Amino acid sequence: MLRLTWVQPEDLIGHELRQAALDGREPSRIAARWRAAGGREAPLRAGASPEPTSRYLRTLAEDLLDELADLPSRLADREPTDLARIRASCPSWPAPAASPAAPAVSRYEAAWLGRAVGCLLGKPVEKLPLEGIRLLATATGNRPLNSYFTAKGVPPELLAAHPWNRRSAPTSLAENIDGMPEDDDLNYPLLDLLLLQRHGRDFTTTDVARLWLDELPAGRTFTAERVAYRNLLLGIEPPHTARHRNPFREWIGALIRADVHGWTNPGDPGAAAEQAHRDATLTHTANGVYAAMFTAAVVARAAVATAPDDIHTCLRTGLTVVPPRSRLAEAVRHAVQLARVHEDFDTVVDELHATHADTHHWVHAVPNTALIAAALTHADGDFTGSICRAVSGGWDTDSNGATAGSVAALLAGSPAALPDRWTTPLKNRLATSVADFNGTGFDALARLTHDLTHQHTPREAPRP
Repeated sequence: MLRLTWVQPEDLIGHELRQAALDGREPSRIAARWRAAGGREAPLRAGASPEPTSRYLRTLAEDLLDELADLPSRLADREPTDLARIRASCPSWPAPAASPAAPAVSRYEAAWLGRAVGCLLGKPVEKLPLEGIRLLATATGNRPLNSYFTAKGVPPELLAAHPWNRRSAPTSLAENIDGMPEDDDLNYPLLDLLLLQRHGRDFTTTDVARLWLDELPAGRTFTAERVAYRNLLLGIEPPHTARHRNPFREWIGALIRADVHGWTNPGDPGAAAEQAHRDATLTHTANGVYAAMFTAAVVARAAVATAPDDIHTCLRTGLTVVPPRSRLAEAVRHAVQLARVHEDFDTVVDELHATHADTHHWVHAVPNTALIAAALTHADGDFTGSICRAVSGGWDTDSNGATAGSVAALLAGSPAALPDRWTTPLKNRLATSVADFNGTGFDALARLTHDLTHQHTPREAPRP
């Protein structure tokens, strides 16, 4: 039986009820109707419940999704999605740096490698609870985390209780790594290269949509991206694609698409954030969009930083493009403060989970962005420290490791500054189903990214 994940109405309704409570709407009456009819909660970790429901419950779920969308939000004024309103709410919106030096190709290669390494580190433990990640690392003498996960030496009973991610373990455990396997955390940066090659930095959200339909297999999308893709096929146009029956619109998907916007606007975090906004609003609203803008601004500032400990300036810069009264801004400020106060990062993680885990799904942008900021702060921007802290904190481990790795590698400045134990297993080779990029080396991707930096007019760049 094929149970397509992230689109079944009877599964979406549970996520929408939780999202409504988070974004300031009052869903209790609708929730009561759903439960009285026999409706189930959303799947805890999977994208679909194992069995289909009745036609009655499916129709009811569709109707209730539309009713939830019409509920007013008490947070609407302080959490806008429109760019003009976002900028108006940010009193310290950043100006571009005065004549920043364009980063060297080697710096972009480090960033691509760092993103891949961090993603690969987190892949085998994606979806596992925090305690499971800690037990697996401890069983192999890898806690505090300092190298790729391995199954060697892990007791069978522990693996039975906390199995590796079934799709990722064959290609991402230390003993299995043979190049960088495909992952959406790398697919989206590749798509953004194509976007900038074809449309330049003045691309529109509609350009993003057309590119996806041309180049992104639907089966490689998840959560908000899959719903938006479905909405496009139904004839719904951006930005309504982000809102129509899309309970994942504040999850992490837009954040993982933000790096290229920062890489190609070095020293100009405001422009990077605006670029990320046009990309993000295809699929996300409010805090889901802010997470992408924050990340793009951090990356743009990191691209011209001079030392790893500049990370603190980078994170402060990222907050200047986020509405200061938003839930994301509050979560990031809290996470940074925790990282400054506590010497033991496990304590930081425990505090973050105590704050967010009961109310947010493990893929929601708010807790994951907070964890990334805490990891980078606590490690002072050190590459190994940043990716290991980000992954050891749980939640969306591969995405958090990827973003932390990209930022920290930019700060490191070159591939030579990244330890060989992380980069050598990648063999300068990336697997992907996007366009003609399969098998491309990170050095080639760095050259393409460098060529796109400061580009203002569309052109068709050669593919690798």
